[in-house]
Order: sequence, then structure tokens, then C-alpha cells
Amino acid sequence: MDNQFVNTGKDLILNALQERAVLKQHIFRQGKDVFAHFKEALKALMEELEDKMDAIDNSVELYYKEKSESEAEIKFGGDVLVFSLHSNVFNFDETHQISNLPYVREDYNRGYCSVIHVYNFLGDSLKYNRMHDIGYLIARIFVNKDLHFYVEGKRQLGFLYNDFSNMVLNEVYIQAICESAILYALDFDLLVPPYDKVQQITVQQRLAEHIQATQTTAKRMGFQFQADSATNKSK
Repeated sequence: MDNQFVNTGKDLILNALQERAVLKQHIFRQGKDVFAHFKEALKALMEELEDKMDAIDNSVELYYKEKSESEAEIKFGGDVLVFSLHSNVFNFDETHQISNLPYVREDYNRGYCSVIHVYNFLGDSLKYNRMHDIGYLIARIFVNKDLHFYVEGKRQLGFLYNDFSNMVLNEVYIQAICESAILYALDFDLLVPPYDKVQQITVQQRLAEHIQATQTTAKRMGFQFQADSATNKSK
């Protein structure tokens, strides 16, 4: 085999590693730093809210828990938010609006991002290990190599933080995103499921320690959650 051909192949691999692997490693390490700032903001926010709520009603449970380096949990009233940093770096599909921004078209590498997912669960779902209960992804936070960020989410989470070309993540934005996520969860009501959905239970469910632990509970049925998006678009 021609040595020049072999060397060219190695050069291409090294160039690709330098361009992509090094970039992704940088974004991943930066993502861990960003997530550390989110955890600090969440902890401080919950401590402040807990102090203020104690003077109003100290029976309302509020806490912050660091589950791991890449996951944190906060509880406020009957709601839990789980913030989770994904272990991979992602880019957007070429049809996505972010990929078609002049800012990204000027430098394709700007589209690579670390991703933080924000999930909303009922506190009792986790407390009582109700394995059939449903949590909702309410936001995804994308942060690129230059700390430009974009939040994909419901209601205010979907339209307050969508200027990827100009918004650069800082402590103020981190605080605002955390507060927006909590406000959305508080406004995301638990509704009674349709009677036909719960009128039957199995013997296994009856013999379980808690019947509720075997029944699916969610804040809203699917069609109502989709209606939120429709309401969003009409605003």
C-alpha cells in the first residue's frame, strides 16, 4: 500500500480528532462547570425560599439534594424538579431552527452543545415509589462552546431564552431559568384522571401495600399537555 495514502488517512483521522473530539471534550468539561453553577443557584434559591416559607407555613417542604455530580433535585410543596446533565455532547438536526441561524452557519462548531434536562415529578410519586407515575420533561438547556445558550421548553421556558445567537449564559440567566422552571411546575396542575381510566384494578394492585402505588398518576393527560403548546403558539 502506498505510504502517502496511509499517511494521508492518518492525517485525516488526526484532523478529525482535533476538530471534533477535542471540541466535544471542551464542551463536556464546560458543561460540568455550567451544571455546577446551576446546582449552586438551586441550593441558594431553596435555602432562601425555605427561610421565608418558615415564617408563613413551616409545614411546606422545601429542599435541595445533590444526587450526583450530574444530577440535582429540588422539592417545593408537592413538586419535584430533577436537573440532569447528559453525558454526551449533541448537535442539532440540519432542519432545526438553530442550525439555520447565521450565527451557526458561520461556524458549524457553534451548534455543538452540552444538554441539561429538567424533569417535573410529583413529590409523592418518588416518596411512595409509584413506579407507574409519569414525569414530564419541561425544559432542555443547550450550552455551546462559547456559552451561548438556548432553552427548549414549555410556556415561558420556551420563549424567554431562545436567542441563541446573542444570549450568553451567566449567573443572572441561570437564576432566571431555575425560577422559571419552578413557576411553571407550580402552575402545572394535578388533574383528576377520567373515571373510565381508574374504575378497574387488578388483584395484584389490591394486594399491593398501597393501591395508589400501582396506579398511574400524572399532572395532566397527554392531550391537555399538548394543549399547552397550542396555547403557547397562539400567544
